[in-house]
Amino acid sequence: MTHQPTETPQFYLTAPAPCPYLAGRSERKVFTHLVGERAGALNDLLTQGGFRRSQNIAYRPACEGCRACVSIRCIVDAFTPTRSMARVMRRNRDLIGAGVTASPSSDQYNLFRRYLDSRHAEGGMSDMSVLDYAMMVGESYVDTEVVEYRFRGPDTAITGHGEGPLIATALTDVLADGLSMVYSFYDPDYSDRSLGTYMILDHIGRARKMGLPYVYLGYWVEGSPKMDYKRRFRPQEHLMARGWLRVD
Repeated sequence: MTHQPTETPQFYLTAPAPCPYLAGRSERKVFTHLVGERAGALNDLLTQGGFRRSQNIAYRPACEGCRACVSIRCIVDAFTPTRSMARVMRRNRDLIGAGVTASPSSDQYNLFRRYLDSRHAEGGMSDMSVLDYAMMVGESYVDTEVVEYRFRGPDTAITGHGEGPLIATALTDVLADGLSMVYSFYDPDYSDRSLGTYMILDHIGRARKMGLPYVYLGYWVEGSPKMDYKRRFRPQEHLMARGWLRVD
């Protein structure tokens, strides 16, 4: 009898559920667990193959007859911000992001809760408790960090950290070939600052300083208005049937 190694990943398929992006369609996902000493290497490999991480699960769409979800990544060295992106950077130059250990805090959860209630009250994450949030941030076997954005203070040049209330947060995986933005959220009172765009621009700058070629932005879904923003960060690569294809 042939025995499978205990660290060989096992993949599973979910039952059909309503698609959160395209009305009238259903979705299925294939997923596996990211646990053990090889979780980081597996996360790298699967992310490069179009998977996304949620807690200790790596998943990707496996919908019958639909390939609308396209995994995309920004090409860091070739990226040049548009005029509107440059304005976003100037508008937020009084903020600074500090990478900290991926550990949940009450400040993070309070901001997360306000963001969901304001922007995604009917979404799939709307009923997440503080324990759910703690598991999302703190229970990870891969190299991940939290980037906390606050206003610059008089000691920022020394400490590298901001001061005052938490304005925005990004949960980010550090991969061998890039940064993968797992989830980000911000204070809805500052929605005029385009903080979602700002955090992506900041991560592109972070990846450039780290010598990493890509920032993974998750899935772009043609026909879904809430996904259109991801197409703005060009040049980028789309994962197609024959591999990653550059889109300028």
